[in-house]
Amino acid sequence: HVQLVESGGGSVQAGGSLRLSCAASGYTYSRKYMAWFRQAPGKEREGVAAIYTGVGSTYYVDSVKGRFTISRDNAKNTVYLQMSSLKPDDTAMYYCASDKPYGSWWVSSEYKYWGQGTQVTVS
Repeated sequence: HVQLVESGGGSVQAGGSLRLSCAASGYTYSRKYMAWFRQAPGKEREGVAAIYTGVGSTYYVDSVKGRFTISRDNAKNTVYLQMSSLKPDDTAMYYCASDKPYGSWWVSSEYKYWGQGTQVTVS
C-alpha cells in the first residue's frame, strides 16, 4: 500500500517562496510520473509539474515555468516542489500524485495514488 504525505504549505506574501514535499512510502514502480496538481476554489484541478522518475525528465505548466522547480530525492523517496516568485493566482490546495506509468502528465486520471493536499495561500 502506497501512501503520499505532503508538507510545506502555508501563507506567504506575493514574491515569496515555499517548498512543498511529498514523501512516498510503500512499493512504487521505478518508471513513472510523479506530479504536483493544484485546485483553487471553483476551478478544475490543474497539473503544475511532473517528474518522470525513470530518467528524471521534468515538465511544467506554462504559468509556473521559470518560477517552480520539481525535483526528487531517490534515497528519501521524496518529491519536492520549490516555488518562487509566488503570485496570488498560485493560491490553491496542492496535491502530490504518483504512479502514472505513461501518457500526458497533466491529465490527472490514471495517477494511482494521491496525497491529502497542502494549502498554499499567496496574498
